[in-house]
Amino acid sequence: MICVICLTAVTPDFNWTYLLSKEPECYLCIGCKEKLQVITGETCQICGRPLDLLEAVHVEEGVCHDCCRWNESTEWKGILEANQSLFLYNDFLKETIARFKYRGDFRIAASFVSFLPKDFAKNKVVVPIPLSEERLYERGFNQVEAVLFYAKVPYLNCMVRLHSEKQSKKTRKERLQIENIFKLEQKESIMAQDILLVDDIYTTGSTLRNAAKVLKEAGAKSITSFTIAR
Repeated sequence: MICVICLTAVTPDFNWTYLLSKEPECYLCIGCKEKLQVITGETCQICGRPLDLLEAVHVEEGVCHDCCRWNESTEWKGILEANQSLFLYNDFLKETIARFKYRGDFRIAASFVSFLPKDFAKNKVVVPIPLSEERLYERGFNQVEAVLFYAKVPYLNCMVRLHSEKQSKKTRKERLQIENIFKLEQKESIMAQDILLVDDIYTTGSTLRNAAKVLKEAGAKSITSFTIAR
């Protein structure tokens, strides 16, 4: 077997799961596993940011300063109930996701699957954050859908991205005032449902909140999110 990230040889554990599996697993070497920094400990109750990385002055009752500011806006308060992320966005993961997204290395998606929580997406309608037509053409696939494919998690493509300008390049004021970047299709499929939005990276929270707002206004019961990196 070959590590899907660094391509070095990996010796699989020959257990019953391996022997009875209909499809071979995709493996990570020990070195790559150790470079992925799994988020543990206390996190912001809304965005999932590790609180031990923040000074106490930037945390209020378990919520980080940035999420407190989002909730100061009547337009955005409570739109996204909570986010959970797997890993810290360190240099190793940044390079790995760059290969995955921009260089077409589809199989890297498989490396994240074994880290997913057992109750991932339980009793929720999973909605991947879509790419614009331009970005989808450039990359050849949606990286979020690739992860869900390997995880064998059913999902609903019910949103269309209207444009692809990066929200992380905008000021916070611009992100709060931006016209929504998503359009909803198949509205009946999300009404009164608990929705789990899935994306690759939580950066500012703007993209997820924009998507959540569209879903909420269309009648979704609740919206949480999950990302690979934070």
